[in-house]
Amino acid sequence: MDFPTLLIQLLNSVQYGLLLFMLAAGLTLIFGIMGVVNLAHGSFYMLGAYLAYWLSTLLGSLTLAIIVGIALAVLFGLVLEWLLFRHFYERDHLDQVLLTFGLIYIFEELRSMLWGDDVHGVTIPEALSASIPLTDNLSYPIYRLFMSAVCIALALGLYWLIAKTRLGMKIRAGAFNRDMTEALGINIKLIHAVVFALGVGLAAVAGMIASPISSVYPNMGSQVLIMCFVVVVIGGIGSVRGALISALLVGLVDTFGKVLLPSMSGMLVYMLMAAVLLWKPEGLFKA
Repeated sequence: MDFPTLLIQLLNSVQYGLLLFMLAAGLTLIFGIMGVVNLAHGSFYMLGAYLAYWLSTLLGSLTLAIIVGIALAVLFGLVLEWLLFRHFYERDHLDQVLLTFGLIYIFEELRSMLWGDDVHGVTIPEALSASIPLTDNLSYPIYRLFMSAVCIALALGLYWLIAKTRLGMKIRAGAFNRDMTEALGINIKLIHAVVFALGVGLAAVAGMIASPISSVYPNMGSQVLIMCFVVVVIGGIGSVRGALISALLVGLVDTFGKVLLPSMSGMLVYMLMAAVLLWKPEGLFKA
């Protein structure tokens, strides 16, 4: 493998890993802080992709579509948490699994009713449609670099929110000891609503920025959900730092596995997960 090809695959793996982090960060926050097993998390990724398709068609701009889509996704998360999820925090994990599994079917039917079952494409903004030449016949799309930059910016913002703000302190306190946090006068229900809406927003942003390169199609959320759980398990449940490192590792293994060992590429990520769990059963980092 020559250097330009290696560089392209390395950039692809980082971009894929950062996109996985956007999904896994929301999932690990919801599971680690709220204790909810959310099998419907992939549906929020699908929601973001379809919002990008619908709003970009309606508004004529992917940038405007993403801005409006984020607001709609966060509002949807707040409403969903208020209507359903807050009633299941103290319930058994099996009840949560049944609820979120049923939501997958509901969201798929709503998607079919609203946007149909066809595959749709989202146009890349003209300013980001060019490519950077690497050799005479190899180039790298600017839009993929833009995706990586957005994910890095949101990762830094998430770190600042959780580690450096009063809201983040309350979130960490609620994750460590909910009863003590409530005894100190912190509205834990509001904290849970914010965390859930944040998780929905991150998944939707991932779907929106990925839609121009992955297309928009039915059941697209189910395909990324398993990989998200792999990332969360490897990184450590509830650890955002672990989710980032784990997502980058999974991106590297998956991308280079498909290039170097295509016959084994389907199992390499799971072999990585098995190796990490044998070494550290709780994952790379604790919450």
